Amino acid sequence: MTQQSTPSATCLPAGEASDFQNPDPLVIAFCCNWCSYTGADLAGTSRLQYPPNARIIRVMCSGMVHPNMVIDALTKGADGVLICGCHPGDCHYIDGNLKAEKRAEAIKLMLEDFGLEPERFRLEWVSASEGPRFAAVMQEMIDGVKRLPPSSYKTG
Repeated sequence: MTQQSTPSATCLPAGEASDFQNPDPLVIAFCCNWCSYTGADLAGTSRLQYPPNARIIRVMCSGMVHPNMVIDALTKGADGVLICGCHPGDCHYIDGNLKAEKRAEAIKLMLEDFGLEPERFRLEWVSASEGPRFAAVMQEMIDGVKRLPPSSYKTG
């Protein structure tokens, strides 16, 4: 009998196959309307590449993303969640991003309660003019989640 290798293992250089346990993770990105979503749009119009398995959800402010939304996404099949907001001091709602920062601390505690790795969640500040930064953050997030085992909540 001959042993067949998986296609993903043959595409990676030697030694890297063990680095990626979850080859196609789904990452949900909640992006504020005024800065981060516009940064994501700039990344797209600039034809910057980042993995296609990210789903962007536009919210008016990163401070509006309730911890339950993050946990709900992770327990219903998302492999990771990214919240992107305006840089501190630049929030169109004065202190919404600071509220998001406080909620991020609560989310990190909740991840532990749900048995999820802390690397599955990230909060980043991305302005409207930072398309390359948005693409880089998204690539880093997806690469980090790829190294994790598939979520215990993932169905199918």
